[in-house]
Amino acid sequence: MNTNGINTTMTNTTVKRTTTQGLYGLLAATAIGLAAAGVLYAGEQTPAPLVGSTGTEPVPLPAGQENVKVVDSATGLRVTSSYLDVVLSRKAPAFDSLGVDSLGSRKDLKNLLRASANQPTPYEVRRDGEKGKLEYRRSGLPAGAAPTWTIEVTGREIRLESKFSKEAQGEPLVLDFDNTRCHATLLGVMKDGSVTLPAVLHIPGYGTFHVTASDPNQASLGYALKEHAFVNVAFPPATEAKPVVTYRLTVAEIHPPLVGLEKDARFDPIRRNWLDALQLNPESVRLANHAASDTCAMCYYEFADIALYAPRSADGWSAMSSVRQTLDAMLAGGEAYGTPNHRTRWYPCNAADSLPAMLIAAYDMMLEGGDKDWIPKNYAGLRKWTEEMLATDKDGNGLIEYGLSGNSGSWPAQFRYRPSNWWDCIGFGHEDAYANALAYRALRNMAQIATHCGKNEDSVRYAAAADKLKTAYFKTFYNPATGVIAGWRSADGQLHDYYFMFVTGIAIHYGLVPKDKANAIMDKMLAKMKEVGYTRFDLGLPGNLVSIMRKDFAEPEGNPRLGSGTKEDCSDGFQIYENGGATACFAYFTIAALYDLDRNDEADAILLPMINGIDKGEFEGFGPNSIMSNDWRTWDGTARGCEAFLCDNYYVMLAAMARQHQLQKWE
Repeated sequence: MNTNGINTTMTNTTVKRTTTQGLYGLLAATAIGLAAAGVLYAGEQTPAPLVGSTGTEPVPLPAGQENVKVVDSATGLRVTSSYLDVVLSRKAPAFDSLGVDSLGSRKDLKNLLRASANQPTPYEVRRDGEKGKLEYRRSGLPAGAAPTWTIEVTGREIRLESKFSKEAQGEPLVLDFDNTRCHATLLGVMKDGSVTLPAVLHIPGYGTFHVTASDPNQASLGYALKEHAFVNVAFPPATEAKPVVTYRLTVAEIHPPLVGLEKDARFDPIRRNWLDALQLNPESVRLANHAASDTCAMCYYEFADIALYAPRSADGWSAMSSVRQTLDAMLAGGEAYGTPNHRTRWYPCNAADSLPAMLIAAYDMMLEGGDKDWIPKNYAGLRKWTEEMLATDKDGNGLIEYGLSGNSGSWPAQFRYRPSNWWDCIGFGHEDAYANALAYRALRNMAQIATHCGKNEDSVRYAAAADKLKTAYFKTFYNPATGVIAGWRSADGQLHDYYFMFVTGIAIHYGLVPKDKANAIMDKMLAKMKEVGYTRFDLGLPGNLVSIMRKDFAEPEGNPRLGSGTKEDCSDGFQIYENGGATACFAYFTIAALYDLDRNDEADAILLPMINGIDKGEFEGFGPNSIMSNDWRTWDGTARGCEAFLCDNYYVMLAAMARQHQLQKWE
């Protein structure tokens, strides 16, 4: 199968739909999706066989319609097409400008690179005929010497060729991405500062290059951060051992099939941006908030869910390889945000969502099937994580617990520790509804992993633990006073309910809410959203719809930047950051729950403006004249974030798969 320059393999396995106790849209648009969905329910399903990654075959523009134009000048050779806008330097082997659009539908392609540094080495530059092709020879080489570098740009591809010369050794050809313009990342297996080819160079909001080399068994690209912020991709020159090396950067679409929506432009953001959530940090060599930010253990399931739907190429590239490398580091004792050994020492124990997130990611790897030995080889480590998670249930009621009480007013005036989950400014603790929903999924997944590894006693035990958790969940977290699922129950027995949209969403989506109560609970949540006047779905969704009391902030003295405010009810900090700020982070769960409930129009009304905003870059970068970034906003659109690019915003694209599951229905 050919996917805009990527040859993809796809293993199709017929999986019959089984009777389940609830709907779960995650990964359910294909056979692999049904396999993933099946494990979430209370044991009525038949374990599905492992299947390979899905593939997609977008239709490229016909030959001759790529609109290739070449304009030469003394300063640079500009090659434009429907997919590329490239200016090659006339001074040295370098790109003065690089713009890309994977869909070939945009007219003005923005330059994504930093200005080229001064090149001290002199070169002679020649153009090859009328092509978009320049040859670069080190000055002083003998007449007829081969070019040190040759760069050729066609409608959909950039070709880089280096030839070795004993008289003048070549230098790396570098792409230096400007993180004020984009958040580029190189995805692949990384070792010793280099990423092995084939790899994928993904530029959120713009497009994707599938990168290969003439000697794929030996070639790799340098991948580094410059000034701890700017992504630097280096193409090594030919050497005496490898006298000729050719690299190809082919414009590609990498996304799951959107059956029936091939010509629906509303879903172009999915086609262009599916990989946005995957950002490999070259310093930690793990997936992270973005390529220059921290790696967070509680996010790993998001990465794996997205990677599971990315096509695996025939030449060996898989998005899941970056997930595998991330989990390998953690199984070897690595630290991440959300673990007690993280450099900040902000966690007295694992965050309640960290171990579930890692176990879910491991299960996704099993489904993807690219490395069939990985699960059996690492079963002992996965089992250790599972036992550690279960051991937190100190009172034996089936719910996992965090090591801090979550009691109102328990957070010290001098900041010391973070709360129990991803929402790390809000005082989640003890029995956490969001983390327990993830733990439920993780236990179902681990039961399947145990079965796969022939550990039947473990499988029965983990399935029973999941059943026990489910039995306790609704009666523990449902708040009859509001009619929705509360955020957490603290050690003193109190419920803490701020109309957390993502908590109610994940509880419904993961089948933890009785079917006959799910619609009424969603009605209450949407009625509250209407009451408080939230309509800006282009900005995402608020995590909570009423202000968090200051006594339930992890920093009770108040921090306006984090939404804590000065009033006891923090109403003067409401709509800021995690206190009701608008974000696409975790919006997936509300949207997917609506699709599960056959409330497709309501779900579309939230999803479509959000993914359109993603395509326009509305969730990245900084606000006008502001040091605050767009990953969080107040309801009027004012930037209140801090990362400039936050991977969790892009998990919402998975809702397109939940949508597809509902609209197609299973036979």
